[in-house]
Amino acid sequence: MIKSIQSIFRIPDLKKRILFTLAILIVYRIGGHIPVPGINGKVLFAFFEQMGGGGIFSLYDMFAGGALKQATVFALGIMPYISASIILQLLGAVVPYFQKLQKEGEEGRKKITQITRYGTVLISALQAYGLAVFLESIEPVNGMMVVPDPGMMFKIFTMFTMASGCVLIMWLGEQITERGIGNGISLIIFIGIIAQLPNALATEIDQVIGGNRAVLMEVFLLALMVVTIAAVVLLTQGTRKIPVQYAKRVVGRKIYGGQATHIPLRVNTAGVMPIIFAQALMFIPNTIKTFFPSSDFVSTVASYFEYTSWVYWLFYGGMIVFFTYFYTAIAFNPVDVADNMKKSGGFIPGVRPGKRTSEFIDNILTRITLPGSVFLAIVAIFPYFIIKFTNVSFTFATFFGGTSLLIIVGVALDTMQQIESHLLMRHYDGFLKGGKLKGRRRF
Repeated sequence: MIKSIQSIFRIPDLKKRILFTLAILIVYRIGGHIPVPGINGKVLFAFFEQMGGGGIFSLYDMFAGGALKQATVFALGIMPYISASIILQLLGAVVPYFQKLQKEGEEGRKKITQITRYGTVLISALQAYGLAVFLESIEPVNGMMVVPDPGMMFKIFTMFTMASGCVLIMWLGEQITERGIGNGISLIIFIGIIAQLPNALATEIDQVIGGNRAVLMEVFLLALMVVTIAAVVLLTQGTRKIPVQYAKRVVGRKIYGGQATHIPLRVNTAGVMPIIFAQALMFIPNTIKTFFPSSDFVSTVASYFEYTSWVYWLFYGGMIVFFTYFYTAIAFNPVDVADNMKKSGGFIPGVRPGKRTSEFIDNILTRITLPGSVFLAIVAIFPYFIIKFTNVSFTFATFFGGTSLLIIVGVALDTMQQIESHLLMRHYDGFLKGGKLKGRRRF
């Protein structure tokens, strides 16, 4: 491992890419501390402290790297870009125009990227305007307003500032992808989540020093975190290999094909998307509660959907299982795989090409998705379990599972795979001599 790290800085191109990536990430973190004019940051921070963790703002703030609580120019984070990408991916499954673009290769990819950028601008502008309205509507904290001088000018200025910040983050991510070590958007989300770890650990240390938590309990929690991370790595890397044989073809004087390979079907093909979809729906009851604060019935129903409730865990887990199957069906099409194999002269031993092959692949994918979806639900619920029975902070608990841990593990593995590929191309040893790292689906 140490020799591999030393080898990184012996390769000029790889060294340049890593230093460029670090420079971009530093710019991103600096931008996350520049507040939008017209906002009292101390009052806003006090408001979020009163709200506590677990709500939609805590989730959004996690993706924004803590910038939302400070209402900085990067408060929207990269989520508008992620939302635009998800929308286009879903449209690609039902709209013929986008299906055509997905099959046009490089030109289609460029067109989809352009549409995604326009969608990012539109979504970020709408979200920034909504956030400005929300900031103005916050009740005074200790007799002070979050926005001392509200009005249309504040809304418009905040909209342009935050939307421009989101577009800048998108550009920074694209620069990392093109000139850095790749996968820039995911790295930006990754560094935003990791940036909150030092404060979470400092809070836990204060708890131990203050006598609010035993040292053995803290050691147990850290050991539990290590075990959870190892389990998430297994979930992320788990695949089922389907053997594929290609028939020999003679073209002129050359012979093509004849080799044996495999199709790797991931246990967790959907990635973090089922958790994101399920979380969005689980916030609906509390959102309705804000519109009917005086209704006892709405308040009672919303109380069952608090993140420490067993009812919340049951519904949350069930929706994750459902969305895992739903998103897997969108992301992986067995019919297309079978058709491409047939055109290339490939076949699965013992299975007829065409429809039988697609049914065979679909059957295996359905079976391996079930344990993957159940384990994904357990990983998503585990942080709330930790909060309820150990009384740790919400920020620290997010590193025990859920969206944040899946992103951290996935991006870390993918980044190591990118660096290892550069090392192996130049005849250096990779990080692991006993095997190869397997990359993951990008956002």
